[in-house]
Amino acid sequence: MIRCVKLFTGPDGKSHFVDGHIDLPGGERGDFISSVVGARSISFRETGQGGSFDWHTAPAHQFVLTLSGTLDFEMPDGSKVRINPGDVLWADDTVGQGHRWQLVDDQPWRRAYVIFAEGVQVPFVPAQA
Repeated sequence: MIRCVKLFTGPDGKSHFVDGHIDLPGGERGDFISSVVGARSISFRETGQGGSFDWHTAPAHQFVLTLSGTLDFEMPDGSKVRINPGDVLWADDTVGQGHRWQLVDDQPWRRAYVIFAEGVQVPFVPAQA
């Protein structure tokens, strides 16, 4: 199972998150495979240890794939979610108050941004309450 955290803008105009995973129903050779998610672009970025970014919204509907670094994302209501290497962040809060993040370990945050193509369906399954 691949953990996925979705950031979204609620009816209150503020960012919120829901924990879940990428749906991997099955495939050939015993692998678990998701449906295809169309991408417009992919880019890579690195922020040195101790980095942070104050309140902002996502610039596009995108996956953020964390390769290294552990960080906390904070929502306007004070709730936080920790993102670890291997986690997928689905940044879908492109309007509203936004979120902020802070690196919490001694590693740089290396990540890939995968901007979605128009009209994609994301194979996200929310965690059970």
